[in-house]
Amino acid sequence: MPDFRLGTMPMNRSRAILLSVVAALAAVGLAVDPQGLRHARTLREDVARIEGENARLREANEKLRLELRRLADDPAALERAAREELGLVRPGDVVFRLEDHEDRAP
Repeated sequence: MPDFRLGTMPMNRSRAILLSVVAALAAVGLAVDPQGLRHARTLREDVARIEGENARLREANEKLRLELRRLADDPAALERAAREELGLVRPGDVVFRLEDHEDRAP
């Protein structure tokens, strides 16, 4: 028959009881303090928002890496980027500038 006198409880069982008491006190503290629950919820929402932003940024970075590879490996892609993004033209090209008539006042 086990000996249940004070101080004779096995060490791992006493630790489990101590941890249970500490966890129960922490849960009561969170439940009693509305700021604790509110703050925990706010932190979870922040984590979810930041994880979503990180995923969006990872996707944007991957698109930029692909564009960089295309520009490094494909001369036609490099020329397209120079024409579209920098407005460069080759010697002898004719440039037509079209204005939008809706922007001008009558």
